Amino acid sequence: MVASSILVLFLLGLTAAAILAVASRILYVKEDPRVARVEACLPGANCGGCGYPGCSAAAAAVVSGDAPPEVCVVANLETSARIAGIMGAEVQFKEPKVATNICSGGSRANLLFDYKGVEDCRAEALLYGGEKSCGIGCIGLGTCVKVCSFNAIRLSDAGLPVVDWNACRSCGKCAEACPTGAIRISSVTSVLLHLNQTDDCLAPCMQKCPAQINVRRYVQQLKQGDMRGALLTIKEHNPLPLIVGRVCPAPCENICRRKIVDEGVAIHTLQRYVADWEMHSGTRVVLHCNPPSGHKVAIIGGGPAGLSCAYFLRRVGHEPVIFEKRQHIGGMMRGVIPEYRLPKKVVDWEVQTILNLGVETRTGVAFGRDVTLADLEKEGFEAVFIATGAWKVPPLGIENDNAEGVLDAISFLYGVGREYTDLRGKTVVVVGGSNTAMDVVRSAIRLGATAIALVPSIQRKMSANKEEIQRAVEIGADLRYMTAPIGLVAEDGAVCGVTYCDLAYDDPEKAKGGPNPVAGTKSFVAADMVIAATDRLVDDSLLRDADGKPLFKIDKKTGGISANPTTLQTDIPNVFVGGEVHTGRNILIQAVSDGRRAARSIHFYVTQGTVPEPDNQQVQVIPESILKDMHVTYSIPRVQEPLVSVEERKHTFKEEVAGSITYETARKEASRCLRCGLTCYDADAGAEYTRDADVKVIAEAGRE
Repeated sequence: MVASSILVLFLLGLTAAAILAVASRILYVKEDPRVARVEACLPGANCGGCGYPGCSAAAAAVVSGDAPPEVCVVANLETSARIAGIMGAEVQFKEPKVATNICSGGSRANLLFDYKGVEDCRAEALLYGGEKSCGIGCIGLGTCVKVCSFNAIRLSDAGLPVVDWNACRSCGKCAEACPTGAIRISSVTSVLLHLNQTDDCLAPCMQKCPAQINVRRYVQQLKQGDMRGALLTIKEHNPLPLIVGRVCPAPCENICRRKIVDEGVAIHTLQRYVADWEMHSGTRVVLHCNPPSGHKVAIIGGGPAGLSCAYFLRRVGHEPVIFEKRQHIGGMMRGVIPEYRLPKKVVDWEVQTILNLGVETRTGVAFGRDVTLADLEKEGFEAVFIATGAWKVPPLGIENDNAEGVLDAISFLYGVGREYTDLRGKTVVVVGGSNTAMDVVRSAIRLGATAIALVPSIQRKMSANKEEIQRAVEIGADLRYMTAPIGLVAEDGAVCGVTYCDLAYDDPEKAKGGPNPVAGTKSFVAADMVIAATDRLVDDSLLRDADGKPLFKIDKKTGGISANPTTLQTDIPNVFVGGEVHTGRNILIQAVSDGRRAARSIHFYVTQGTVPEPDNQQVQVIPESILKDMHVTYSIPRVQEPLVSVEERKHTFKEEVAGSITYETARKEASRCLRCGLTCYDADAGAEYTRDADVKVIAEAGRE
């Protein structure tokens, strides 16, 4: 019985073997020898980062035409070139990617669970929702370290992953393994053009900054002495740090968590210090640019928005050309903002840094007069970015506002040092409460004039920066709050005085409603010049066709070109807009932001044909990131910039009012940064300065 059973099994096996042998001959497909050759070029990591189950499968996909020669994320350009040679193809540029940790840790990201049986982040997140109270925080069990095949990640003493970018091969395994998104894979393009999203680890300052600069990282890099790294971090989102560090009103500082316990960190001062470090060194830090893509983009306007757009487009590989109607690049930054606030040498350095990337400029070319959209299309430009600014100051709209001696603020500031060199013995009346108005007042005083400003609001309602108001008053400006001109007095066609009245709010206590003229308050002041600085508007005369019809849809609120608020795409699909020609009068950092946002949109438009909008874009401050109280240990006085004496300020245009700080001062100010995340912060920030007499212990550090 047993012998017969064995015999039956033997015969069945023999039959099956015979069938398989015949089938193998019938179904045999000879493997393309190129598969083995391609696989021999691959590094053999079998990491799966390419999306195929191992290098052998990837090689087969290349040979079958299902994958390009650049399929391997671990391989370098030389490897891809060898594979392309085997396939008789040309290798395409593949932008390198690296892993990045977005979590900063901190005392507020406290532990919710302490389950010793789980040693994997994924299991912890699955079973308990994660270990940290912050939904995007690092759980800290090191799963990303375990799955990395290239020893590119380690855990720091704080339990946070640290990526060695030189060892990282962008296989993506760490990002796949991370259950909270604290580890992400990014490239130069994705970093430069990334828009804040609600699932990013965003400190309040990073949410409030129009340019979305990674403040937390560059401040910590400065503190560690990594000036080059700090500059590169800033320039991921802001190509004009020298300028922004001088003239930005710093909305980021108003929301800094430090203000809960003392004063906000001097963020813009630290940004200026980092940028000054580069300029004073005399050598520009090398900025990575992708190879030329062949996509040409026309940029109309060489101000901050146009320069920023050109900068980001060139860095991601495109070929921008700036068309500027004046003979110099820089817009209002060069020639309108006074030298004592923004020296020309600073603007020239910043502009040249951008041009050195390979940005072409054509000056003396006005849009609508010398070049049109049709001309640009004929020349091969695939997209156009319009950033012509808002240069038009509206007339006062009162009696004799066209008399001799009445002019607008832009004309006056541009004429300082040219037409206007000496105003001694003259009285200049300025109408308005903007930064431009304060520039006019301060410039007139430096030229020897008596300067009076009629300001149609109380001080805290002025659009001018607090510092600019203070510095105007310090050198002798007479700011008459809650006043407005009602007529100009002229003799022989020339202005000789201003009649004005007081104003009042409908609700004086809350300064709401109005302000409206107060009856019976008419006053007079003699004047040799009257300068309108009430607003700046878009001059749309060059944004019309030959028949006077607008080329674009106009925003009724701003008077500028209407566009999608996220993509900045106009009603003409290949035309984008940014800066003050879109928003109306605005701060410079907003123009920088618009330039980057437009570059992102143009990049997608010329490479994919459509412009995607992020589903979870951060457009307002995230509520849970605003804390009402904190347990912070040390109070450190905010840095004070050195200032030129008041007497010196009255006579010089060439010397900056605010000077540079020292490295040690900058480092101490950087130590005030709480290294905030979305909800976490470093309660012991500044501990290294506890021996300094001006550092005080204000609370016991603790966790909430």
